[in-house]
Amino acid sequence: METSGAVDVDSSVSTPDQRALDIAALKENVSSMVAPQSPPAENGASSPNATLTKDSSATPRKDRDTTPGAVGAEASPRSLPSEQAYHVKWIKWRGTSMPIITQNENGPCPLIAIVNVLLLRGTVHIPQMVEMVSATQLVGYLGDCLLDRSLENASEGVQRNREQNIHDAMEIITKLSRGLDVNVKFTGVKEFEYTQECVVFDLLNIVLCHGWLYDPQNSEIVSAVGTCSYNQVVENIISSKSSKSDGTQHQGLVAEQFLQSTAAQLTYYGLCELNETTEEGDLCVFFRNNHFSTLIKHKDVLFVLVTDQGFLTESSIVWETLSSVEGDSHFVDGDFNARPPTRQITPVSNMSPDQQLDTDYLIALSLQEDQQQEATSQEAKLGELQEQDTAGRAMAALSDHELALQLQEQEDMRLAQNLAQEDQQGRPAPPQGDQAAAAQQPHAQVPNSHKDKSCTIL
Repeated sequence: METSGAVDVDSSVSTPDQRALDIAALKENVSSMVAPQSPPAENGASSPNATLTKDSSATPRKDRDTTPGAVGAEASPRSLPSEQAYHVKWIKWRGTSMPIITQNENGPCPLIAIVNVLLLRGTVHIPQMVEMVSATQLVGYLGDCLLDRSLENASEGVQRNREQNIHDAMEIITKLSRGLDVNVKFTGVKEFEYTQECVVFDLLNIVLCHGWLYDPQNSEIVSAVGTCSYNQVVENIISSKSSKSDGTQHQGLVAEQFLQSTAAQLTYYGLCELNETTEEGDLCVFFRNNHFSTLIKHKDVLFVLVTDQGFLTESSIVWETLSSVEGDSHFVDGDFNARPPTRQITPVSNMSPDQQLDTDYLIALSLQEDQQQEATSQEAKLGELQEQDTAGRAMAALSDHELALQLQEQEDMRLAQNLAQEDQQGRPAPPQGDQAAAAQQPHAQVPNSHKDKSCTIL
């Protein structure tokens, strides 16, 4: 990447001692440049939004590592509530235990990608057992790395120009944790519209690349897009819609279809060019889907560093293959051996904030539907249990009723028998023998008295 946008300064000759003093003065100002303090509150207390600093005094930072070309780092606290913090994941890399910075949020974060390149190169060092670092500390590591790099056997003009670039870069690196504006061109994997932010990659000797290319054999797309950057293509599409020229409208339509068909910001042609352009073992920063990640080439295969915080405890998951536009990939360890996750994990996808909001909303709706279905299922089971309990109670009540009816029938039969016996004992005994015959004969008529008187007994 060219540094034609760098600011030229006076190339007057300065002694090495003066240049060393200038570098030392820059080091004294790194903390204040990368971690500005918030204004104090009215009561004199620090604002809750104040950024975390390593030391509130004005004492300049000293070099903490004597290794040539390496930048030391102090141990960070376990919790950093005043600013954004990142978890450190320790992996096995080239036979040693190596830290990498994981990402806990979606969206662009070139700061993590750049620091991970420097960590894997061995340019930046983090002490063992460190679990979290703050964004201010990461920016501080970059500042130290920029100041410690020097150009050997360079002319005075080149040295002074580099010092000016470092001053400019110090103002840029403080913004890396919030994102970085890049404008890709579709003609090459290293083609970007030059901006002031690109000086950071140049000074750190880190390649910034992408795979969003069109196939040069497609003459129609070549004519519609040409050497324009993404922003210029979008502007051309907008202006073509109001143009009266059929040719301009057609080119705008072709360019718009190209952007829509390559919305993943990676094409197969770009993937092939990226593989051919990247040197074996080189570490670079890869831009795709508005996201920056660390990329390496190993045995003609491209790998992206796995920095999703969901894999924080998966120390054997280090790289992910980049061999398909559709996203078909597998994980490998630090030695590039296939290592499937030990548990089901959903990594954080590289989405824009708006896409992530939509995804989170859909996930929330899905969880709500699952909860509603579970509640409905529980209500159905509860109703079924209640019905079974009611049926059991009804059967129990019916059994008691039948038993009562049987007892009542038995009691009625016993009472009927008793009444019948009492009725038989209360009636007179029937006559027997002559008494019965006499009783059955009719009574004799009593004769008249007149007949008795007139009768003469002979």
